[in-house]
Amino acid sequence: MPSLFDPLDLGALRLDNRVTMAALTRQRAGEDGVPTDLHVEYYRQRASAGLVMSEGVFPAFSCRSFPGQAGIADADHAAGWARVAEAVHDDGGRLFLQIMHGGRMCHPDLLRGAEPVAPSAIGPGVPVRGFSGKLEGSVPRALQAEELPGIVQEFADAARRAVDAGVDGVEIHGANGYLLHEFAAASSNRRTDRYGGSPENRARLTVEVVRAVAAEIGAERTALRISPEHDVQGVLEPDRQDVLATYGAILDGLADLDLAYLSVLHRDIDGDLVAALRERFGGTFLLNSGFASPTDLAEARHIVEDGLADAAVVGRALIANPDLVRRWREGLDLNEPDPQTFYVGGARGYTDYPTAD
Repeated sequence: MPSLFDPLDLGALRLDNRVTMAALTRQRAGEDGVPTDLHVEYYRQRASAGLVMSEGVFPAFSCRSFPGQAGIADADHAAGWARVAEAVHDDGGRLFLQIMHGGRMCHPDLLRGAEPVAPSAIGPGVPVRGFSGKLEGSVPRALQAEELPGIVQEFADAARRAVDAGVDGVEIHGANGYLLHEFAAASSNRRTDRYGGSPENRARLTVEVVRAVAAEIGAERTALRISPEHDVQGVLEPDRQDVLATYGAILDGLADLDLAYLSVLHRDIDGDLVAALRERFGGTFLLNSGFASPTDLAEARHIVEDGLADAAVVGRALIANPDLVRRWREGLDLNEPDPQTFYVGGARGYTDYPTAD
């Protein structure tokens, strides 16, 4: 089996190692959503990860998910990400943007007059974050079928802006209780049209989005992130057979594309579901175990060196250790992340963690 520190061919790219950065919500953008000098420095510092993944970015102001979220909705956003991409590339790294539609986790406080939308008019049942602070999640408007091609096009247009700005590729966010995950799960999708009901119908929007993005920028620059059975933000998936059928339909609908990779978040990385998804996908496979158990060196080695996936997805360790790959490779001490600074804005806890030097 390969080592965690061996190179990996991923789509059109050659990664220096198999430590990939998770999409990490850090809330450092202003109301305009434009990446700043802080973003440039933060992502540049982490360029030694095999793949640097952006925070989830919004493709349109009508689907922003939280305050401080950066976007890829217009030319100003693209210009900001062009600066980030240049900095990461200058330090030898590779950068993907994760594109996400917040669905019912959006709040009118964030949306410049728009209303939250979702597959069905079912509230999340959990608080959401707005510019005014923590707010009660609102009941979204159920999307009409004729609106869905517009949602698909927003993803494709955002991917085009990203790649034209110099980003190496995009990861479509189909996880963690946001719009595409809401469509996939029976608990949040009560539709009776061709986008609801059966697993194949609930899989349809994710398939359409990924295929549209691949057609726009190339499948080798397109990836998908999923989190089956994660049971977060009110999106519950308690039926294993339904989960297998739904995510199997997603992967079957993308099987001919040869995507850059599939990234899976699942609490049981050694379990049957993860193994079945990897076999069904057949391409480059990334894996981590979720929010409750931060990925440490032992887990990352287990994922790669015991053949569970081709690369490990790492979050909090990369927040606190911009040079994590070197520290892990050389057995150096680690900085500890400070959760009090995860979402507060500014440089503290963002760009001021020291390197080993």
